Amino acid sequence: MKIFLPGGAGLVGLNLIDTIESNFPNWQILVVDKDTKKVNFGKKLYPKVEFVCEDLNNLSENNNLRKSIQDINSCVILQAEISNLNASEFINNNVLSTQTLIKELKKLNCKRIIHISSSVINSISDDIYTKTKTEQEIIVKENFPNSLILRPTLMFGRFDNKHLGWIANFMSKIPILPIPGNGRFIRQPLYVKDFCSIILKGLEDDSINGTFNITGLEKISYLSLMKKIKTIIKSNTIFIFIPKSVFSLLLKIWALVSSKPVFTDSQLNALLAGDEFDIF
Repeated sequence: MKIFLPGGAGLVGLNLIDTIESNFPNWQILVVDKDTKKVNFGKKLYPKVEFVCEDLNNLSENNNLRKSIQDINSCVILQAEISNLNASEFINNNVLSTQTLIKELKKLNCKRIIHISSSVINSISDDIYTKTKTEQEIIVKENFPNSLILRPTLMFGRFDNKHLGWIANFMSKIPILPIPGNGRFIRQPLYVKDFCSIILKGLEDDSINGTFNITGLEKISYLSLMKKIKTIIKSNTIFIFIPKSVFSLLLKIWALVSSKPVFTDSQLNALLAGDEFDIF
């Protein structure tokens, strides 16, 4: 079995590699990701895995890469732009790259497609991330109607440097943590290794198809979640509650300093949207 992981050098991808190697050490894994730093990290961590640093939008032009994917059995579509001030990056990485990828997968007659979508598809937020992830999911469904679509909520775990892991690192270095509003909005975090076990099951059994919302079982307020992180890392961080309007202004100022901030104003709006997902 040869598994293709486009965008596989991130949180889910690296944990999925670990899950696959632990259960099926003879499976071959090919990762294509455009983030050089993440690719180099992955190469050191998993030497048996083939990592290629390439933008998926160049897939049709790269003959060597096209040769590498000739014998794949399954593809787990992982690439996604999550945080960026440039709207075109969401279009490039969530929509255009998927269109290019789908064309190649259809030529290869790839038998198994698992698409990692997002719970934002069910969100009341209407930002560029939500729009492009929705379009990405539609592209996959229209071209591979028997694919498996998974919509996870916010994830945490090993290799997390964008979400809760970033916050934990921030708390370990900075004595204060700003909290938007009263911090009592609900989160439903999902442990990434649990999610990877679900993906693995989908790779093992190609009769499982359709769209599934994958939600963390525990509903917890954002403030309680921050307190848990503070306790776990033994931090002395002080929480400062900031009105949403002021928090939004600070994020806009941050955006003037950083070309790609970890947290943006649109993500703040999504965070405070009040989404709560059903648990089945």
